[in-house]
Amino acid sequence: LIGYLPQKPQLFQLSIAAELRLADPTASDKQLNEVLQLVGLEQWLAKQPQGLRTLLGQYGVGLSGGELRRFALARQLLQRNPILLLDEPFAGVDPIAVEEIQTIVSRLKNKNIGILITDHNVRETLDIVDRACIIYDGRVLFAGSPEALVADENVRRLYLGEGFSL
Repeated sequence: LIGYLPQKPQLFQLSIAAELRLADPTASDKQLNEVLQLVGLEQWLAKQPQGLRTLLGQYGVGLSGGELRRFALARQLLQRNPILLLDEPFAGVDPIAVEEIQTIVSRLKNKNIGILITDHNVRETLDIVDRACIIYDGRVLFAGSPEALVADENVRRLYLGEGFSL
């Protein structure tokens, strides 16, 4: 029931299209296109002369890290899991990709998909979550709203730092 997107998704020795088909062999091209649109790859797909068919045989060569991450997310979405675990989705991506990932997460929330994010990029994460949890020294230090988390004295002292602001 839980889809998992690792920090560094890999599209192993399969083409991107094959990876997407393995996630749901019954998916039509229309469904694949809808998922690619959901993860913000419709513009990339539109630039491909033959659409989705041009993905056959490609192994992620020439794709940016953000594009690879979005293709891996599309693969997870085709599995139709009600919950997605995103491990460090903001690690190693540029500010524009951060905004794109935040937009994708908002779209998924609107589709009633539960999202669990583990990330050290606190500002980027707190901007899009409804609830946040800080685990410190193996225990839950705080759980609640992003606003309450930032205001919590222990969280500021032990994790965020006194100068942290949103």
